[in-house]
This record gives sequence, C-alpha cells and structure tokens, in this order.
Amino acid sequence: MIHLHHIHKSFGRLEVLRGVDLAFDRPGITAVLGPNGSGKSTLLKSILGMVLPDQGEIHFNGKPIDNLGQYRKDISYLPQIARFPENLRVRELIRMIESFRSQPSQSAELIHQFGLESVLDSQLGHLSGGTRQKVNLVLTLMYDTPVIILDEPTAGLDPVAMVKLKELIIQAREDGKILLITTHIMSLVEELADRVVFLLEGRIYFDGKPDELKQRVDEPNLEKAIANLLSGGHLTPIQPLDASSKPIKKMNGNVVQPQLKY
Repeated sequence: MIHLHHIHKSFGRLEVLRGVDLAFDRPGITAVLGPNGSGKSTLLKSILGMVLPDQGEIHFNGKPIDNLGQYRKDISYLPQIARFPENLRVRELIRMIESFRSQPSQSAELIHQFGLESVLDSQLGHLSGGTRQKVNLVLTLMYDTPVIILDEPTAGLDPVAMVKLKELIIQAREDGKILLITTHIMSLVEELADRVVFLLEGRIYFDGKPDELKQRVDEPNLEKAIANLLSGGHLTPIQPLDASSKPIKKMNGNVVQPQLKY
C-alpha cells in the first residue's frame, strides 16, 4: 500500500533522510525506531505529504502521492505534538474535526473508553498533558482508515489509558490495518510490534522482526539490542551500498558503513 523509493531529504546542510527504501503493504504493526534526530518523524511526515522529499518517490495504493493529498482520507495520524487553540473546548474540537470528513465517526465510543466525558466542556488550555493526549487519540482513531500512523502515542498516558491504547492498537491489527508507530518505550515494541525498522542518521540499519534483531546482536531484549547498535555494535550488511554512499561516523567515534535492507 505504501512504497518509498530512494527518499532523500535535507534541511539546509543537514541530511535527514539518505536514500530510504521501504514498503508497508501488509497488515500489522511496524515500530519505526531510532535515536532523536534519526529521521523518524520526517519519514512519517513524508508519507503524509507534510514534508516534500528532495529526491525519490512515494506511492500510496500504487499511485504517486499528490499535492492535493486526497489519499490522506485513508490515513489516521497522531503527530508527536498536536497544537490547537488553547481556548477551544474539547467538544468543539471534536466537532470541528468531524466537520472536515464525511466518514462516520466513532468519537462517542472513544470518549467513553478514555473516560473523557467530564472534560468535554473544558478548554484545551486547562487540561493536563495526559488528558490532552487522550483527546488527541480520540481525534486520531475515530475514523475507520486502512492506515494508522502514531508518532509517540504513549506520551503522558496513565497506566489505564496505556492499556486501552494497547487494546485499540491490537484490535486495529486484527482488523487488517497497517500501523506505523514511533516510540522510545521498548517494552511496548516487544509486546506489540510485528516488524522493526531502525533508523540512524537517515539510513536504515535494520528491517525485520524484533526477535531477529535480538538474535543478530546476541542480546536478550530489544532495549539492549538497540543500545548495542547505538554504542558501536553493528549487524552483518543486509545489502551492499552503492559506490556513491559514504561511511557514517557513529556515536562512539568508529566509522562504519550503514547496513541497509530495502
């Protein structure tokens, strides 16, 4: 359903994405991982058309994404930071978003599941960070779309809301949806993810199952496997780089070639 071919993106002299090739065409949960500044959010925003690549192509359902963004009606998106006017009331915000789309909304059910009935008439500026995140999740999940993109969805959530979010994510997978999730909570990835894509300095270092990543770096859990990658450990190359590719200087000072899988 979603295909990225040789995506490059720079902001000034900073290369954020460096020849990324990926396909998301099967139902399931993909965790897009990497340290801060690795290109995760830029990758997701490129899929959404919010960031325009300098090079490369992105296809959705076999067609190049267009400037009009008609394909976005098939994507539900939770940004890492959602900004709305602070004086808007929760009820007003939900109604406003519903007015933009003709699809049936499941907002009432989600409001109940996240226990938001008591804050519907509260202004956004008066809400705690965790409650605002629950509102954002309602806005994201209230439409039945084949693709769901969640950028740090667990930020600020209490344990009860976290359990509910996990249940909704699992249900979405069972319903045959494609889910892309970024998070720094490795226990969530181990519990939910069918696939891990690991980005570092704009390149893909790993693309496969979480257990495969742990096996390749010989670590007992995903958190230690990721730490191994960031501290100098590296995987056997999955695909040789072309002659124009340059080595990356990793965080420990060692110079290594990125290992890619497309």
